[in-house]
Amino acid sequence: MNSVQGLLAASVISIQNSCFIYPACQNCFSRLILDSRRFNCLKCGCTGEAKDASYRYRLSLKIADTNDLFDITVFGSCLDPFFGVTAENLQRYIQDFNQLSGETNTESSTRALVQAVETCFIGKRFIFGV
Repeated sequence: MNSVQGLLAASVISIQNSCFIYPACQNCFSRLILDSRRFNCLKCGCTGEAKDASYRYRLSLKIADTNDLFDITVFGSCLDPFFGVTAENLQRYIQDFNQLSGETNTESSTRALVQAVETCFIGKRFIFGV
């Protein structure tokens, strides 16, 4: 599943979602179900305390090469250099920012992050391993 079948040079046309980090199971990388105290993986059954949940990058993009449009999703630590931190640390920074600023509605921090990601990726050309 992790082997690259080919390389595709393409430009990013748009960001497909505004959720770039997700709580991920350490065993199977599936999205965890979080409540205020616990997490649960529906795929493999892993459970634990919510404060111990790991986070992972998930960036969905619409890209174009010279002939076609593609929807792709980039996962994991290959995005660390673009964000400058691990997904785990970015999640912590967002939580700390919201607490320090007294934000009860996280919409403003999410909007700022989306703008930063759009500036970094849209219109830029990358080589994608597919």
